[in-house]
Amino acid sequence: MSASRRPAVLVLENGRVFRGTGFGAEGETLGEVVFNTAITGYQEIITDPSYAGQIVVMTAPQIGNTGTNQEDLEAARPACAGLAVRELSLRASSWRAERALDRAMAESGLVGIEGIDTRALTRSLRDQGAMRGAISTIAAGPAGEEELVARVRESPSMAGLDLVPRVSCAARYTWDEPSWCPSDQPRAGALPAPELHVAAYDFGIKRNILRLLRDAGCRVTVLPATTSGEEALALGADGYFLSNGPGDPAAVTYGIAAVAQLVASGAPVFGICLGHQILALSLGARTFKLPFGHHGGNHPVLDIVTGKVEITSQNHGFAVAAEGLPAGVHRTHVNLYDQTVEGIGVEGQPVFGIQYHPEASPGPHDAGYLFGRFVASMRGRA
Repeated sequence: MSASRRPAVLVLENGRVFRGTGFGAEGETLGEVVFNTAITGYQEIITDPSYAGQIVVMTAPQIGNTGTNQEDLEAARPACAGLAVRELSLRASSWRAERALDRAMAESGLVGIEGIDTRALTRSLRDQGAMRGAISTIAAGPAGEEELVARVRESPSMAGLDLVPRVSCAARYTWDEPSWCPSDQPRAGALPAPELHVAAYDFGIKRNILRLLRDAGCRVTVLPATTSGEEALALGADGYFLSNGPGDPAAVTYGIAAVAQLVASGAPVFGICLGHQILALSLGARTFKLPFGHHGGNHPVLDIVTGKVEITSQNHGFAVAAEGLPAGVHRTHVNLYDQTVEGIGVEGQPVFGIQYHPEASPGPHDAGYLFGRFVASMRGRA
């Protein structure tokens, strides 16, 4: 636990105030407030770069039970703006735990609040939509809370915001680390040699994507988000991957232009989450902001091609519009909650995008086959 347990508040732009206790780092943080319905994987959630600029409210009643470790990080540091929970577990019960969530957040400067009514907060976000908000361990009394609400209302909206520069790498690098497995247990099947070369655009890439690409027999060159299409194609890669990431996809104009060149080249292209949205925009489709987004590990998605339903992990506040898809671009997957587009394909080309997260760690893993599909498209072109 952190040395100090201070009163804290979470405020929303509509003026609603939730009072609780601070944990993690002390201070203030502003961002768009969203709720996540996953019951596990909080460490992966707070280190997922797609959450940059967002305060995450966990709907599970107790968070922190399994502590944190270095192997499960999706990025080197937490990416979200803050974390709100009903109850912070005082004890970490896992043989893999290296430090408590509270301590890990304090060391990385991430502000959290516990002891609030997360059900009431979630209902407010569900009914009124995602809102700007703030967590503070500094604001004291009604005057401090009113001033904090005023600053929240002056903060930028997520719509039109390009957050990719906050999370993308500064220079290209290579990745060759496979998925983690216990040292006393053999890996299920031999790790394939990295025969295929994938160039991956880092719009906020999760490490488990890179691990699964390596598991599938790929060596990966990770590229900064601002890499031009010409630079990427000059690598002569077997395929191009477009990663997840934060913010409004329509604001990532440099990424849209680069991906249009990749598609025009005829090379295999696979996009996940923000990468899927950028791919769609490069093809001439449109994106829009969802009322409160999809965040959690229990979203059913229909594969239109096979008729199978996958339970998926999701984390996005924008979606590709089903209306007006360009000629030759078709839906491949649909969300069974609200019928939004969850996947697209391009007729006659090895190009596809998926809105959800087939690499989800800790899961579900229903959609893991999509990495095999990407590998098959690259082998088919060779």
